[in-house]
Amino acid sequence: MLKCRTVWKKLAPLARASSTLCRQNVRRTALNNGRTPAYVPVAHMSSGPAGGGRANQIYVLLVGAACVGGGVYTYRTVKGDGQRYQERIEEISSRPIKTQDSYIQTEPPAVEATETEAVPEPEPEAAPSSEEPSPPAADVEAVIPPETSEAPPETSEAPPETSEAPPETSEAPPAAEPVVEALTAAEPVVEAPPDEAAEPPAAPVVEEAEPSAPCEPPPGELTEPPAAVEESEPSAAAAEPAEPAEPQPEAVAESGDSVAASLKVPSHAPYLLIGGGTASFAAARSIRARDPGAKVLIVTEEPDAPYMRPPLSKELWFSDDPSVTETLRFKQWNGKERSIFFQPPSFYITAEELSSAENGGVAILTNRKVVHMDVRGNKIKLDDDTEISYDKCLIATGGVPRNLQVIERAGEEVMQKTTLFRKIEDFKELDKVSRNVKSITIIGGGFLGSELACALGRRSSEFDLEVIQMYPEKGNMGKVLPEYLSNWTTEKVKSEGVKIISEALVKSVVSKDDKLEIQLKDGRLVKTDHIVAAVGLEPNVDLAKSAGLEVDSDFGGFRVNAELQARSNIWVAGDAACFYDIRLGRRRVEHHDHAVVSGRLAGENMTGANKPYWHQSMFWSDLGPDVGYEAIGIVDSSLPTVGVFAKATAKDTPRAATELSGTGIRSESETEDTATSPVASSTPAPSGSHKDEYGKGVIFYLRDKVVVGIILWNVFNRMPIARKIIKDGEEHSDLNEVAKLFNIHDD
Repeated sequence: MLKCRTVWKKLAPLARASSTLCRQNVRRTALNNGRTPAYVPVAHMSSGPAGGGRANQIYVLLVGAACVGGGVYTYRTVKGDGQRYQERIEEISSRPIKTQDSYIQTEPPAVEATETEAVPEPEPEAAPSSEEPSPPAADVEAVIPPETSEAPPETSEAPPETSEAPPETSEAPPAAEPVVEALTAAEPVVEAPPDEAAEPPAAPVVEEAEPSAPCEPPPGELTEPPAAVEESEPSAAAAEPAEPAEPQPEAVAESGDSVAASLKVPSHAPYLLIGGGTASFAAARSIRARDPGAKVLIVTEEPDAPYMRPPLSKELWFSDDPSVTETLRFKQWNGKERSIFFQPPSFYITAEELSSAENGGVAILTNRKVVHMDVRGNKIKLDDDTEISYDKCLIATGGVPRNLQVIERAGEEVMQKTTLFRKIEDFKELDKVSRNVKSITIIGGGFLGSELACALGRRSSEFDLEVIQMYPEKGNMGKVLPEYLSNWTTEKVKSEGVKIISEALVKSVVSKDDKLEIQLKDGRLVKTDHIVAAVGLEPNVDLAKSAGLEVDSDFGGFRVNAELQARSNIWVAGDAACFYDIRLGRRRVEHHDHAVVSGRLAGENMTGANKPYWHQSMFWSDLGPDVGYEAIGIVDSSLPTVGVFAKATAKDTPRAATELSGTGIRSESETEDTATSPVASSTPAPSGSHKDEYGKGVIFYLRDKVVVGIILWNVFNRMPIARKIIKDGEEHSDLNEVAKLFNIHDD
């Protein structure tokens, strides 16, 4: 049609000129003959009388050519559409047809294995998870007889059931070796091509096949989110899951494998969550709370189910269990043991069960990366070219650890001896390294770097390990804490057995004589065996280009509105969300509490809540069991600060706070029962000055004489009061009186 319109625009002037010429010829003929041909029809004026001249013939030819061209274009367009439609119909009809016999198992998997001529895989079988008690003999490598080479391709769709065996579930992408399963003793066994095994099914799995996993929890059990999730206001405690029902350690250790994506991927998910972190899990729980029958699919690049990241740099390092890297269970400061996983494997359903689950559920595709997002078509593409459509989508891709450019340019040998700490695998790797090397250097003086320095410092005497921490600031956490408190914290870290190198700017890193030599810009040289780079986080916005989503140029991350929406049916939560704070302006926060609250709110809004994000998220950091702090708002050492301190007691430690609240995940102990009229302590402040005594206290960060940030130093479970002070946004003439609201002078 565009071509026809273009041709007509070119021909229109000629048509108008020809019509004008015809009218002039008629007038001229009438004058020459002495009369006006009144009987000439008006309809003939545009083309002129018969034999009107060469100009009229050209006009007729041009109009005719335009009509013929338009007809040809229309014919080709219709014909092309018909061909494409026919090709699509043929493609659909050529897809393998799944019969009921292909999915119904009349005998348990262990019996099927005996009916198949197979050779067991050489690698050792993994221990069965709590939800898969049946023997792992169901996974076999088929020996294909020659006569089965011409078997129809429809039978290649049999492998989806192989997801029941833990050894194969960890190979979500196309496997290197084909794996097949015997359907019946009479049917031939064929090899399943990896590319077809990963295709979305054309039809849902027959429900009669569900009993093959007898220990899978009924879908109804998945609809039991904690009551706190249904609060009307966003809160950090609400989305944090309740304490798991003490799953067996071996089940938790294998949760990454037992919930791994099967070879069968659902072609559609009503609720699709990209990313398997805290924000994604909080959103899944929130969705299920408001929509008990919701079907939620989580797609994550990691091999594990959603878990808490804070213990990776805190409590896990202080565990006395030598198998902590396998069990991933730890003792909190109060001695209570728990797992880093939010829920045991029995909480989730398998991916192939999602479409047919009557009461919905939460399924996970592990080891899968979303590489493309079609916003108009409401679908995504995985790294194995599998496509999944969705109704509503959450992007919670988190971030990736930054690295120093001098390390990236140093070569492969240096990179192999460098850890970018973020995931479970990083914890396991660094734990192993710390037991086998003599020196570890941590680059970075922020929260993560300081926590790891204290954790490794505790091991320095036990393993004869030298722990070095270097950073460009003058003191530990110098970008956050005021200078006097940063210097005090530096001495605290030193007392843990850590060697501090301040004002250190790395110039180059080279590998020499099986050592890493770090050359600083001021000429200092540091030799070490291993480097841990803890220099910040880069938000993962890889999907922004294909999805056409806006990335904030100042803070990074996907730019969203007050309801965490990037598009009408796309939400963003967690580290990757750049949101507008009604009190503090546009921000991007990289802390656990923010991931919990933003994920929960995004899940509510995905089910129609339409709530704005107003919550002031908090974060916490512990330098061991005796020193810790909680913070909220903008805490920047470049801002003016006012600190009010008091002498600490035995109750003013992270250990005591954990014993009181029952959990070391500080945001779980928070409530939204914010004191609307907090009562100041009646105990007067001590008259004496405690110079260099920072046992406990409150640090206020000011901007234009208004409190925009607060740090509670060894003061715990007072965050609702701090949140209200920032929310009020008032000027305070005497912050010493405000500090009394936190009762820091009470014994």
